[in-house]
This record gives sequence, C-alpha cells and structure tokens, in this order.
Amino acid sequence: MTTLATAPDTLTRDALTVLQPGFVGTTAPDWLLRRIGEGLSSVGLFGRNIVAPGQLAALTARLRAEREDVLVAIDEEGGDVTRLEVKEGSSFPGNYALGTVDDVELTRAVARELGRRLAECGVDLNWAPSADVNSNADNPVIGVRSFGADPGLVARHTVAYVDGLQSVGVAACTKHFPGHGDTNVDSHHALPRIDVDLDTLHARELAPFRAAIAAGTKAVMSAHILLSALDPDRPATLSPQILTGLLRRELGFEGLIVTDGMEMQAISSTYGIERGSVLAIAAGADAICVGGGLADEDTVLRLRDALVNAVRTGELPEERLADAAARVRALAAWTQAHRARGVSGPGAAQQEGTAPGTEVGLVAARRALKVTPGERAHEPLTTAPYVVSFTPVANFAVGDETPWGIAAELERLLPGTTTGSYGAEASVDAVLAAAGDRRVVAVVRDAHRHPWMSGALDALVAARPDTVVVEMGLNESAPRGALHIATHGAARVCGRAAAEAVTGR
Repeated sequence: MTTLATAPDTLTRDALTVLQPGFVGTTAPDWLLRRIGEGLSSVGLFGRNIVAPGQLAALTARLRAEREDVLVAIDEEGGDVTRLEVKEGSSFPGNYALGTVDDVELTRAVARELGRRLAECGVDLNWAPSADVNSNADNPVIGVRSFGADPGLVARHTVAYVDGLQSVGVAACTKHFPGHGDTNVDSHHALPRIDVDLDTLHARELAPFRAAIAAGTKAVMSAHILLSALDPDRPATLSPQILTGLLRRELGFEGLIVTDGMEMQAISSTYGIERGSVLAIAAGADAICVGGGLADEDTVLRLRDALVNAVRTGELPEERLADAAARVRALAAWTQAHRARGVSGPGAAQQEGTAPGTEVGLVAARRALKVTPGERAHEPLTTAPYVVSFTPVANFAVGDETPWGIAAELERLLPGTTTGSYGAEASVDAVLAAAGDRRVVAVVRDAHRHPWMSGALDALVAARPDTVVVEMGLNESAPRGALHIATHGAARVCGRAAAEAVTGR
C-alpha cells in the first residue's frame, strides 16, 4: 500500500528527486505540482503534452512557479523522433541525414537551433543525441536515429550535437549507453543482447560515448540491453559493472546517469518497474525515466516508496540514493544558471520561419538528399501525381502520431496530388487502378527490412517504369525507378526537400 508523505523527510525527498516522470495533458495536473513541492525535481514531456510553443512555455513556467529549479526534460531528437512537432513532423532532419552530409558545423548549427527552441519554451534537458553506431542495418529501433555505421563519424557528430545543445543552456543526454546499434530487437518489446568481444565494444560502441564525455555531455542515458562481455546477467541499466565500473570509473563520467524508460518490456516484464528502479539506482543510475506509458501519480508514489523501502531494508545504501539526488540537483543548478543568463532570440511564441537560423533544418535536409537517375529519362513533375505510400509499422520511439512522406509537400507544389497508404497486403493492381494515368511517386521506409515492401515496389516499377521512388529510411536497397531519391530520414523537412527534387523546384 502506498504511503502518503505530508512532510517529506530527507530520504523521501531524495527518492522523489531521482524520478523523471511524465503526465497526461497540456497543463500540469495538481498531483504533479504537489509532488514537485515535496521534492520531485524533474518532469518528462512527451508529444501528448505539447500543442504549440506558447502553450509549452506556459506549462514550463507553471512548473517553475512551484519549484524554480525543476528540470524539464524531453525526448526531442529531431528527425523521426519529435515531440515539439509531433503532429506536423520535424523542422530538422535526424541524425542519419546529418551523418550523411558529414559536416560537423552543420550538425552543431542544427542542434543549436533545436536547443534554442527548447530553451525558449522552458525545456532544459534533452534526452538526445543518439550516439549509437548503427552497425546492424536490420536494427528495428535505431536506424535513422543514428548518425551512421562508422564509429568515428558517429563520435564527431555526437560531439557537435552535444556542443550545439549545451551552447544554449540545454543539457544533452547522450544515449543509449553503452550502445544500442548492433541489435535486432527493440528494447521497448523485449531484451536485446549484443554478443561481441570487449575489443569490439571499445572500438565501436564506446567510441562515441568516450568522445561525448570528453566534450562535456551533462548526462548519459543507459540502454536496456544485455552485453554478455560486460555483464552476462543484467541489462546495462541494472548493471554495476557497466554503470559504475565502466561509465563512472573507466570512462570517468561525472555527470547525470539517466535510465531509459523503465516501463519498457526489457525491464518491466522481467523485474517490474519498482524492483528495476531500485536495482538501477544501486547499479549507479541517478535518475529514473518513466512516463512514456505510465504517466500517473500512482506510478510516482510506487517508485518513491520502493526506493525508500529499499534504503530502510538495507538493499539500497542511503548514501547511493543521496549521491544520485545530489547529481540531479547539480544538473538543475547548471541549467538554472543558464536560464538566468537568458537565451538570445525572439520569444517562445515566435512563428516558424522568422527566428534566426530556422532554415538550417531545411538546408540540412536538402544537402542530405541523394538523387540517382534511372535508365529511363526523368522529367520533373509538373502535374499532380499519385503518391503511393508503402507504410511499415512504426516503432515505439517514433510513434504513429507523426506524419511522414512527401504527399503534403507535393500537394503544396502541385495542387491536386492524392495519396494512398498500403501495408503488407498491398496489391499492385489496386495501386495501378488508384493511380490511373497519373505519374506515380512511391514512398518507402527501410525497404531492405520489409520483403513485402521490396516486392511491391519491384512490381510497381516493372509495371510503371516512370515511377519515382523516395526512400525515407536507411538507404540500403539498390536504387530503382526513373528517379530514386534517398532522404536519409522521414522528417517533414526531408519530405519537403524530396518534393523539391521531384518537381525540379
């Protein structure tokens, strides 16, 4: 049974301090404000909490009216994973596009502008960037969220991203330590494992994290993955060998260690979120991220009480919990000092397109395009086409709320453009019937991972050789069609850049 604290003691306040929970709604519920008053030091925001910059600024201001130094965190990677623009699609391409361009100054500029927008809205901790080396092209959850498959490239762009965010007072949280790239399982659904030797881990997975730590990343997020060479029994989030031994002692990281979402099945289905949270803090984590799926007061109280009880029974050393809470407060002090200095630029309600640097995302998306002409001559589209969207199931990190593709952008350039969405049961005959005599633009995402998609695309191109193909995931398949455009991500700006290439504008 949950114990309600009316006058929280130091132990209870420390337990609340290490939690980073979410909530439902676009205004702060009373229970959240009450717990902030009792010691809760962090709040996590998701797409469900955001409708507009002005609303977000008002929300964060209300949180800080309760406690001036509360940390407001968000999972805003840009690209496919956006919370600021969850209903429209991101104004910034993701990591894969930036890694494809391989201009660290561009990456730094994108991260700086993204960070500026976050800071203006009162958000000061970003659970980004992803520093995973995407060495497995079949990875179902990382993919275009990674800068690429080369450790050196990922390392230098991770550093640039950290620099860009932190230059405007938004703390970077480099993830998913010690590297989620070489997995073929999504940790939202099960526990992935990586079975490679220590030399490979140090040369590949750990290289970007080592660089991020040297660059001063304020936080690191752990991964719910099993690395048998480091700890054959517990996932990284719960492993003292990995969090304390490797990250703290060997790599020398002194900042905040944040867990990935504790309700993810890799943890919750085996340990439960209460037991998992106790083990994570004991292993060396400082902050418990929860709220993507469980976003209510009862969850906060359950985790608070699990930590308090673990200290009282001797399972969790009190000094470990106190140290974790102190690290949360230290990061809050850093962000508060930056807020006090202010963020340059227009106010939070400024409209997109008028603030300095807002076009940097589109510039990056255009530079990331790879356009490959087919054997058949391609003339830019001048009349409204039929857009065929072959749509895979979205992974949990991306979600299914955020639109993707190029139909909306083509409609803007060529009024009358229509679209159809097709899944694994796609019938090419149905596509051709819907298209009629219009030019066809086929949009795919990670076609190499979906045999049904590749098969449907091949059949479509065979029937209509003048088809334009736009790949918005990993560019692993051979180019096909009269024109093949690889965007290296599915952000809104990637769609806009592709539409410009299709129409020659």
